[in-house]
Amino acid sequence: MVKPTVDEILRSGLSPLEQELALASFGTLPDGTPAVPADLIAPSLDAFSTHHLHIGLDDLTGGVAPPELQPFGDAANGAEFGADAPQIDAPSQAEASPAASPTVAPDNPHLNAWRSRLDAARNRNALARPMRACGRLTRAAGLVLEAVGLRLSVGAEVMIELPAGSSRAMAEAEVVGFSGERLFLMPTTEVAGLLPGARVYPLENAPIADPLAGAKRLPVGWEMLGRVVDASGRPLDGLGPLGHASDAPLSAPSINPLNREPIHKVLDVGVRAINALLTVGRGQRMGLFAGSGVGKSVLLGTMARYTSAEVIVIGLIGERGREVKEFIEQILGEDGLARSVVVAAPADVSPLLRMQGAAYATTLAEFFRDQGKHVLLLMDSLTRYAMAQREIALAIGEPPATKGYPPSVFAKLPALVERTGNGPEGGGSITAFYTVLTEGDDQQDPIADSARAILDGHIVLSRVLAEAGHYPAIDIEASISRAMTSLIGDRHLDRVRLFKQMLSRYQRNRDLINVGAYSSGRDALLDRAIALYPRIEAFLQQHFRECAEFEPSVTALDALLQ
Repeated sequence: MVKPTVDEILRSGLSPLEQELALASFGTLPDGTPAVPADLIAPSLDAFSTHHLHIGLDDLTGGVAPPELQPFGDAANGAEFGADAPQIDAPSQAEASPAASPTVAPDNPHLNAWRSRLDAARNRNALARPMRACGRLTRAAGLVLEAVGLRLSVGAEVMIELPAGSSRAMAEAEVVGFSGERLFLMPTTEVAGLLPGARVYPLENAPIADPLAGAKRLPVGWEMLGRVVDASGRPLDGLGPLGHASDAPLSAPSINPLNREPIHKVLDVGVRAINALLTVGRGQRMGLFAGSGVGKSVLLGTMARYTSAEVIVIGLIGERGREVKEFIEQILGEDGLARSVVVAAPADVSPLLRMQGAAYATTLAEFFRDQGKHVLLLMDSLTRYAMAQREIALAIGEPPATKGYPPSVFAKLPALVERTGNGPEGGGSITAFYTVLTEGDDQQDPIADSARAILDGHIVLSRVLAEAGHYPAIDIEASISRAMTSLIGDRHLDRVRLFKQMLSRYQRNRDLINVGAYSSGRDALLDRAIALYPRIEAFLQQHFRECAEFEPSVTALDALLQ
């Protein structure tokens, strides 16, 4: 709509009050001067209109009309309009001078009424909700929804309208891909009752997206210690909000490998078999390979309770809900929880949240490492992280490869693992233990094989030992720590090799020994292994509430092989 000029308003035949309101609507310029100069006002404007124009401009300029628009002379007094015209006293020269005190315009009930209406309209306009872009749901098949009408990046979060009577008004989802104008969405909450054509809105109250990296930001900080949160950083422990926690991007690039501090300091994990025979260094990434039910969660709890780390971050990814509570209350305990942060993404949540939980646990560990702390990251399990990525990739049409795992899975694993490790020289560190589930105790499972290649060592738990009541069920022969040789001295290394030789010699001849087919004296090394085996078994076993420190463990190994 084209706004009329001042001349057009004055020639329009409007009443004086209408002309005054129209001219007052021009307002003032940014410097505070009136938008309608006095020399543009038509001479035919009567004194009544002129007087009220000043009142309107007075209101816009703080209650005082500008000196150049103050009425003067006979025109102001209505001389040219006759004796019946409204008589307005002209101000004196002293009053008109800039130094004189300003003249306050008299009250105008008509203008006040119009101002009230305009203020009410302005207030209603301020309360109006801004226009929001929205799309429409066009398809829902399996885990993936399709929407059109929005232009969003991969990783953006949206809200999907649910019909009346649903348990919640909106469902949350995340953009996992696109094809042309179609967005592929994966819900992170329940979507029962979803209708075709449902509105899809960008999620405004979601964790803020990083404008540079496009990464979601979630809470981090010292307030997180002792807390249990979900994959989105929301407390699960009923202890109230997290306080004044800051936030950090969910995904971050790995450190330049040339800037990392080498692994040269021993980390005491409180487990005798690991300390003495599979020594772990600060900043090392280890895999805990095991089938189901062989004691990996208990072993993780023992390390969480007794490891000489300043901060512990635990990621329970894809675990049963019952196991999450048991791990926190019975295995970790109050002492372990006091210096820990637990991120729980149980098996019943969306695969997106399972993946997000693993990334969030890593982000928390990175925060504490950046503060110069030595962090222990325990993630159970890396396999369920890979399975979540498999669900997402297959749902959006990525072709399967080895054992149904799409290629993107094998790209995600190293991207997650490489974020841990030592920081720059003199800074903090993240020592990480990832559990890897081996289906049917198959060590050649594609995820196990890939994890073995990208980690700095692996600890294998044996089902045979677990079934025999041997805990922790660590298979020393099948396990290795790749950083061990740079962490221990020559004497310690010789003792480890001799221990493995004794154990291996006995295991290879176990059947002969059990059936009585071996006679003492035929093999001196085997004879010694048979004599030492009861002590070897006792050395490798440990109660999960017992702490075996590094130095006493090495001393016990030395005494065993004397």
